[in-house]
Amino acid sequence: MNDKPVFEDENLLQTEKELQEAARRNDTAMIRRLICIKVNVNAKNNDNRTALHWAVAGGNEDAVKLLLDHNANVDIEDKFGMTPALLAAWFGHLQLLQILVNAGAKVTIRNSIGQGIHHCAAHQGHMAIIRYTIEELQEVPLDKPDQTGKTPLLLAAENGQLDVVTYLHALGCDHQFQDKERNSCIHLAAGQGHVHVLENLIQGIFSESKNKQNLNALHYAVKQGHKDVCHLLVEEGIDMNAVGQNACLHLAVKHNFAQLVRLLIAAGCDINISDHKQQSALHLAVERGQFAIVEMLLKANINLQLQDKQGKTALDLAVRSQHAVLIDMIIKMERFNARNLDTSQVAAEGQGDSVLGLPFNHVPNLSHVRSVLWNLATKHLKPGDWKKLAEHWDFSKKHIKAVETQWTGSNSYKEHGYRMLLIWLHGIITLGKHPIKELYESLVKIGKAEVAELSLFKQRKYVDRRIQRWIHLRSAK
Repeated sequence: MNDKPVFEDENLLQTEKELQEAARRNDTAMIRRLICIKVNVNAKNNDNRTALHWAVAGGNEDAVKLLLDHNANVDIEDKFGMTPALLAAWFGHLQLLQILVNAGAKVTIRNSIGQGIHHCAAHQGHMAIIRYTIEELQEVPLDKPDQTGKTPLLLAAENGQLDVVTYLHALGCDHQFQDKERNSCIHLAAGQGHVHVLENLIQGIFSESKNKQNLNALHYAVKQGHKDVCHLLVEEGIDMNAVGQNACLHLAVKHNFAQLVRLLIAAGCDINISDHKQQSALHLAVERGQFAIVEMLLKANINLQLQDKQGKTALDLAVRSQHAVLIDMIIKMERFNARNLDTSQVAAEGQGDSVLGLPFNHVPNLSHVRSVLWNLATKHLKPGDWKKLAEHWDFSKKHIKAVETQWTGSNSYKEHGYRMLLIWLHGIITLGKHPIKELYESLVKIGKAEVAELSLFKQRKYVDRRIQRWIHLRSAK
């Protein structure tokens, strides 16, 4: 049902159209004139709606009374099975419902999807209708499901009708009832983001249920990006690691909800959980090129060796997709993990969490070092030199091959060398070592002393005096 009925006039005589239009406008004078010329008050339009339907939907009491006085059918159904009484409940017209009931309207009738007066009123949040039917019309069933298995309480929860939920809940309506898809009112409210409804429902009675797809309420909240609902459910202890086709973490990644990924990680979800394809959340984030989420997962120490059904790690997917930035981020973290450093220990030593920032724009005060590395890679290292350095620094063959996948032409080795140097720089900074000193010694050890002299010592504007003096003394030996 729409909020307002649409006036349609097919299959009607002109005078019948005028009658329905007059009923919609509450034009009783026109209704009287048309009745005097014997116009059929029960004439139906193409949706089987009569003048009484329009008068009730519009809340037009005078027109309703006049039509009823002239034998309007009080229980006539439109093509959706909506009677005037059901329309009165849907639109919240209590006085009209009372008039219809007094005129003999059937109060237990249901529409084409099995919804009765309570369903219509609960869906729309009309408390006055519900109170009246409970107090005066006791034969109206309160907790009977419609054809989808939804009770009035479930419909109220799904549509965020807090007052109705509170009232029906207090009356003892079964809050654990599940519809035909085995969705509870918790599922339905969570999926629509109705946090205040959820707060009412879970006070002291929270019981986690799963539907036919093995999904709990958190799955629905995550899928729709409802952060407040997710926070509430997590605080209540809902199973964050329940897996239907996807875990909640995977859903947050798939929909690129970085805040929800952060929330789930902070709440202690299983970071390494896999989906039906054996993919981790990192696999999904890499496939989608979600840099911020990838960094979050890497910092949370996700297992980088996890393989999907095809035997591919997240690094393999990054290589296949030629995401150079993601390749470098994963290699940085793999090298960091290989040194068995604790991220909290690094921060405690004064380096701060920014040191672990995998994209280098997160790391402060390194522009001068990056200039040195760029100059070295593009002007002084020959093809193959960067690989010698990489092997000296214990880069694995897989890491070297991953860097090489980016092809930018005959001078690709320059870009490869610069990327490798930036990855190495990440490790040196996390260890608290001076990058220029370490770089000089490494160049000397692979037989590139002249390059070390040329690329480091002579770039005075990039190398502070203390390090210049140290290089000078080393070269003098």
